[in-house]
Amino acid sequence: MSVKQYVVIGLGRFGSSVAETLYKLGNDVLAVDSDEDVIQSISDRVTHAVQADATDENSLKALGIKNFDVAVISIGSNMQSSVMATLLAKELGVSHIIAKANDKLHAKVLFKIGADRVIFPERDMGVRVAHNLVSSNILDYIELSSEYSIAEIVTPAEWQGKSLVDLNVRSNYGINVMAIKKGDYIDISPSAEDIIEQGDVIVAIGSIEDLNRLESIIK
Repeated sequence: MSVKQYVVIGLGRFGSSVAETLYKLGNDVLAVDSDEDVIQSISDRVTHAVQADATDENSLKALGIKNFDVAVISIGSNMQSSVMATLLAKELGVSHIIAKANDKLHAKVLFKIGADRVIFPERDMGVRVAHNLVSSNILDYIELSSEYSIAEIVTPAEWQGKSLVDLNVRSNYGINVMAIKKGDYIDISPSAEDIIEQGDVIVAIGSIEDLNRLESIIK
């Protein structure tokens, strides 16, 4: 399992959710915000937390931002700061930039200056984005509560050609398979004998802890 390095700039509800989830999934996370109180509150839930002005080029250089694999720009309502931080991250060499937009105009500007992906946050979407970032096998991730979630998982190679009873996912991974997507067809109540094939998508429910463990195994 390769550990990636993420920098999350702007620690409102969305940014904090992304940063904390990435860290829980075993990645190195640098959290950056201009508010010292915010930094103090998140410092024990990420790898590093630093108070800094993300619109200042020298500050970002000092943080070594060019060494990070992914930058998540999640500055709140200040469009100018969001645009400047995105532009600087691009110019300083971050290879992949994901930015939060407030509206279509904001998104258009972010794409123009080099954002690779623009997100319009929904409630608790930060967690979902973090899981999508960490694992290309996770297509979607929805928190049902503080304990349980639903995940759409692309079938890992080691599962292909085996039935659900062979895999014994409940005992081995602690999850329950709710459905199997086979192209346009969705089997909503798969039987234990159903064979998992290449390209299938598993819709599973389980505890957040068990899904995180599965995610770390299959990515």
